[in-house]
Amino acid sequence: MEKVKTGIDNIDEYMDIFEGKRVGLITNNTGYNSEFKSTIDILSERTNLTALYSPEHGIRGDIQAGEMVESYIDLKTGIRVYSLYGKNKRPTKEILENVDILAFDIQDVGARFYTYLYTMSYAMESCSKFNKEFVVFDRPNPINGNEVEGNILNENYSSFVGRYPIPQRYGLTIGEVASLFNKEFSIGAKLKVIPLKNWNREMYYEDTGLNFIMPSPNMPTVDTAVVYPGTCIFEGTNISEGRGTTRPFEIIGAPWLDGFKIADMMNKLQLCGVKFRPIFFTPTFSKHSGKLCEGIQIHVTDRKVYRPVKTGIFLYEIIKGESKDKFDFITFKGKKVNYGIDYLAGDNSLRKASMNINKLYEKWQEDSFKFKELKKKYHLY
Repeated sequence: MEKVKTGIDNIDEYMDIFEGKRVGLITNNTGYNSEFKSTIDILSERTNLTALYSPEHGIRGDIQAGEMVESYIDLKTGIRVYSLYGKNKRPTKEILENVDILAFDIQDVGARFYTYLYTMSYAMESCSKFNKEFVVFDRPNPINGNEVEGNILNENYSSFVGRYPIPQRYGLTIGEVASLFNKEFSIGAKLKVIPLKNWNREMYYEDTGLNFIMPSPNMPTVDTAVVYPGTCIFEGTNISEGRGTTRPFEIIGAPWLDGFKIADMMNKLQLCGVKFRPIFFTPTFSKHSGKLCEGIQIHVTDRKVYRPVKTGIFLYEIIKGESKDKFDFITFKGKKVNYGIDYLAGDNSLRKASMNINKLYEKWQEDSFKFKELKKKYHLY
């Protein structure tokens, strides 16, 4: 099987797009071709690269989740880097004045919560407004391009961890997502997707022949991406989602839990393609930093039948029940929605538990079936 070629690998066939144009680039530490040459360097050599734009975690991936990024000069190239994760998440007219084309090259992970999706969508809106072209260098969905799971976000719960009505796991490449956003949500940008070669929808990232570069500090492996659509909901609670360990989102726990009991309860559910093991861990930062926690590690035994969203909400229900009065939600003051978990879940149904978890998942799956039909219109492969 031939190795997959990403959009930036195929730039030679699309150089006419950039001819005579001033080019801006939104990228991060994943912006490399298959020979480990950075997209910044490639565009700097091949085009008139005039500006860089930084998402969450910075263009070099050196900034932790949630930390504001300020604009600065990139030391390697001398090009100004404008922040899209500070005061302005949307590119302003002023910071786009020096470009005709805004390109995007960032590895996505296939989950609704990942903020790079919305950095892209804001940039597309600005390009539409200020008459700039928008180019996406496509990259593989690391958890395959077929599977869809979860509920469609209620737009009353729109945020930077879920801006549009799409499910938690959406089964599209970043270029396909751009096309869907552009049409379904009436962005109307002059969009061009530079496609992949040799990729098919059944592939997980290891099948591509490409080397996985961690797209953010707490997304170290493809295994992380596989469980992330389900366990990210714990970010909205006082339960550790494993930040500050070497296995974020695979390790879940808190100082007061009985990991042996939770593992036993989860294993008795006989969820497809997954086993649970009790574990002790001490986060080095984030929730319960420096405290001994007890919980479980998720071991995916068969990705083809594993359902991360289903696993995540069943685990949530059990951990919440076992935590009793020690369980709490992360809350925000002065926002339209006060609970972080509502933003992540896409509505308040999980927090309010107005129906049992089986019924809730069945309802969510009705959403996923609808989206699975819709997304076919945007398949490039």
